[in-house]
Amino acid sequence: MNFLSKFGISDEAAKNRCMEIFNTIFYGYEEERFYTPVGDDMGYIEDTGNHDARTEGMSYGMMMCVQMDRKEEFDRLWKWARTYMYMDEGLNKGYFAWSCQTNGEKNSYGAAPDGEEFFIMALIFAGNRWGNGEGIFDYHSEARALIHTCINKGYDGTQGRAMFDADTYLIKFVAEEDFSDPSYHLPHFYEQYAKIAEGDDAVFMMKAADASREYWKKACHPETGLSSEYAEYDGKPHHNDRIKYGGRHDWFYSDAYRTILNIAVDSVWCGVTDWAKEEADRYISFFERPENMDDWDHIYEVDGTKLSENALHPIAIIATNATTGVIIDNEKTAKWVKRFLDTPLRLGNRRYYDNCLYFFSYMILSGNYKIY
Repeated sequence: MNFLSKFGISDEAAKNRCMEIFNTIFYGYEEERFYTPVGDDMGYIEDTGNHDARTEGMSYGMMMCVQMDRKEEFDRLWKWARTYMYMDEGLNKGYFAWSCQTNGEKNSYGAAPDGEEFFIMALIFAGNRWGNGEGIFDYHSEARALIHTCINKGYDGTQGRAMFDADTYLIKFVAEEDFSDPSYHLPHFYEQYAKIAEGDDAVFMMKAADASREYWKKACHPETGLSSEYAEYDGKPHHNDRIKYGGRHDWFYSDAYRTILNIAVDSVWCGVTDWAKEEADRYISFFERPENMDDWDHIYEVDGTKLSENALHPIAIIATNATTGVIIDNEKTAKWVKRFLDTPLRLGNRRYYDNCLYFFSYMILSGNYKIY
């Protein structure tokens, strides 16, 4: 459904805008694009703020490609990730190194589950949309193997740890830690995983979908609707590891902007729940409080306390706030959708994260973020 039709944007215009955004990200001017082709058959997405290639961005780029029916770019990204990021030995064998230099050299041998999650989903859609090829381009086989590793690693006698907690069915922040990240929870993806997973893995993923929807209820504040970047399995903000993970993550900041977007995608793909409607209203009402209405681009505690620091990714906030419009339809959500439509893609060093969330938000609002 094209929710933007209420704002005078036709289905054709929405599709054209999606392709325009894609072309800007992949082939725009130097200050716009963040995709780089490499040789005859590879390419990478650069995090322009940190000047590296991350599994987050590579898998996001693959999802963009499959949604826009761009198989060549998809295969380039996947081959680069599989060539340089995949770990075929060591403690994290079977996962992807979360950060690499743009020449392919690994910056870390750790793995970030949000990358694995989007790799799996993009691969499943690729197989469904284009058919499976051979080797690493047997998309469904690659996805199936990654699902199995994320669920079973460490429990099946292999080295390392799984990315999902076996007791709670919750996705972890990283496999080595026993806490989560609310924005990593993608129940709408897990239901699709279950369609191609085998045996117990399929059963696990359906349980994970149910667990993640319940987790959102715990992680999103009952008055503001805000979630923290990292959170315990009971949903409370995770307060430790500031040195280990580069500062605070118990507040509403960059990662956390994805949570409402994910709830919106889940609502479109799997059906709007009463809780999602309540959450969307709480969330957007927070930004419409008098003290926030014209001064919203800050970092917040999850209880709504406004901090003096400005948000690093304000365009991402505008975009993801607008996605509440697919869950509920009122003056508050309409205001943010209009603001989003009036907001151009970001330029400069920090454009990568903002523009990724911008594109996903536009796709879901326009009815172009689809199950394949």
